[in-house]
Order: sequence, then C-alpha cells, then structure tokens
Amino acid sequence: MLDEDFHFLSSVAFDISGIVLSEQKKELVYSRISRRIRSLGLTNFKQYCEHLNADQSKEVSFFLNSITTNLTSFFRESHHFEYLAKTVIPELKRKGTSHPIRIWSAACSTGPEPYSIAITLSKNMPIQNYNIKILATDLDSDVLAKAKAGEYSLDDLEQLPKDYLNCFERKEKLGIGRIKPSIRELIQFNRLNLLGPWPMQSTFDIVFCRNVVIYFNKETQRELFDRIANAMNDGAYLFIGHSETLHGITDRFESIGRTIYKKVK
Repeated sequence: MLDEDFHFLSSVAFDISGIVLSEQKKELVYSRISRRIRSLGLTNFKQYCEHLNADQSKEVSFFLNSITTNLTSFFRESHHFEYLAKTVIPELKRKGTSHPIRIWSAACSTGPEPYSIAITLSKNMPIQNYNIKILATDLDSDVLAKAKAGEYSLDDLEQLPKDYLNCFERKEKLGIGRIKPSIRELIQFNRLNLLGPWPMQSTFDIVFCRNVVIYFNKETQRELFDRIANAMNDGAYLFIGHSETLHGITDRFESIGRTIYKKVK
C-alpha cells in the first residue's frame, strides 16, 4: 500500500464518518482492506482506491465496516450499569409511569451494550408498566445484523451474574443463548452515521456514547457532543468510554462520576 493510497483512504474515512486514520492505523487498514481487495478480485490498493472512488455509494459501506473496530462485551465498564441501577433508574421511577423513557446506545456494535441496558432496566423496574424505548445505532451494518439477531455464544454469557442468565433462552445444541423477546422488544436497531443527519424526533433521558470519539479530532468531538446535548432532556445522563473525556471539549455537561456526565445546558 503506497502512501498516496493510504492518504486517499484516510480522506474518504474522515469526509464520510469523521474517523481519523493516523499513520499508526496504517497496518490495521492494510490488514482489513487486503481482505476486501481479494474478495473483489482486485490485485492492489491502487485498484481498490479507484474502485471506491468510482462507486463510492455502494463500496463505502464495506469500506467503513472494514476499518471500524467493534470490541464489546456485556456490562463492559460495569460501574456505568451500577450507576444506572442505583441512581438513574430510581429517578426515572420517581417520575412515574406517564413519563416516556428514551435511551440511546450511540455505537451499539454487536448489541451487548443496549442489551445490558435493557437487562439492567428489567432487573430494577417493572418494565411492562413503563413506555420504554432504547434506540441502538451503529455505522457498521454487519454488526447491526448480529445485534438484531440477539444471539450469543454460551461462552460469552458465562461472564454474566447467574440471575441475569434468565434473560436468555439457552439453545444448548446450538451453543448459543438468545435474548428473550421481552428484552429484545425494548430495542430498535438502526444504522446511523453520527456525523450525518439524525432522524430521531424524541429527546433522550440517557445516552451511551462510549469508545466512539477516540476516532475523532477535537473539532469533530465538539460538534458531536453539542448535537448530543441538543438531543437530550435537561438533567439527562451521558456515559462515555473509559479513555475519553469532555474536559476542554464542551461545557454543556457536568462530571458526576467516572466517565459519567449530566446535561446542564
């Protein structure tokens, strides 16, 4: 892969999704796109760049799916879910059943994050009595398909507390656990480019936007968090990734815990 090929791919990634591919990502891009080049029957990166440029509307989805990393697990960064259970959910319950509860998992990957949110809700409130909708979005259409299926290997579920396992239907012969319909029906999965138009009409009580902005430069981070604030109710909660911070990025949130924020304006 020549430098000019990498620079072209980097510019496409940034222009479309805001993802910054630094020189440190060159090996990752080489590895991921090489597989795509072989599947297309092409022989080198120059040909792939020409293919992407000529038919961007179709190829860009494959390109972005290839370069994005989708590391996730159930109840990752467990202190977020503890705070959700002990602080946020009691506040929502005090608002009463007439208050619609709207939650956004802004980079849901293969689904453990929104399902962890839904399971936490189900274990700490009578979800059948509330109007609850969880929006789960991701840029990668491949991982969204896996998330919608709601099926995970039994090995993946071994990490869960035993009382959470009853949220899954075990299929021993297949070696999988399937999220029960009562949990799955709380969640709507949609493909969304965070830097593109947002079709959502409702405002959110809770937003999980974790391990996303590490791919963005400071200016893009400011724009994104400003838009997220505009999409949240006053006093709503924002959870970000363990290596991320809002310090020096926005003053629209106050820090109330480790990577936990509350919208103030």
